[in-house]
Amino acid sequence: MATTTWNIDTTHSGIHFSIRHMVVAKVRGAFKAFSGTVQLDEQAPASSSVSVRIEVASIDTGVEQRDNHLRSPDFFDVAKFPAITFQSTKVEKASGNNLRVTGNLTIRDVTREVVLDVEQLGTGKDPWGQLRVAFEAKTSVDRRDFGLTWNQALEAGGVLVGEKVEISLEVQAVQAQAAKVA
Repeated sequence: MATTTWNIDTTHSGIHFSIRHMVVAKVRGAFKAFSGTVQLDEQAPASSSVSVRIEVASIDTGVEQRDNHLRSPDFFDVAKFPAITFQSTKVEKASGNNLRVTGNLTIRDVTREVVLDVEQLGTGKDPWGQLRVAFEAKTSVDRRDFGLTWNQALEAGGVLVGEKVEISLEVQAVQAQAAKVA
């Protein structure tokens, strides 16, 4: 089987995150605008790859004031760094339907290697005859590794914003149509 190209269906996919707030609680959010492709070779996962671009201005935690602060120079600095990107460097078969996808995550022009634990959920045709594939993926990063260092000490001890960011993805992708030869 050859490598198949899949385009991420952003209307049926999600990029979510959570981070500790005030030590004891979690704040959750998502990025609403992103695009990407998956090159998948199920027989030879090492021939597979993933490429994703996230529009940082699309961050949504459900609180406009917090979202505006996250877009500011204190955090993502959207005016200077409008996108987060991920480009895989290695895809490995794990157990069952699981893959380990290693790649370069770039935030604020800082690139760090991350590993995604991925479960391939399956494939199927939609009602319009398009073939789809679905995945779930998880990873975590230390936000300070990407220059996201703003924080505020709490009177009772600890800090306002946690350091570890949990990232989860639900991806549904549509098989790209092969170019027609005239």
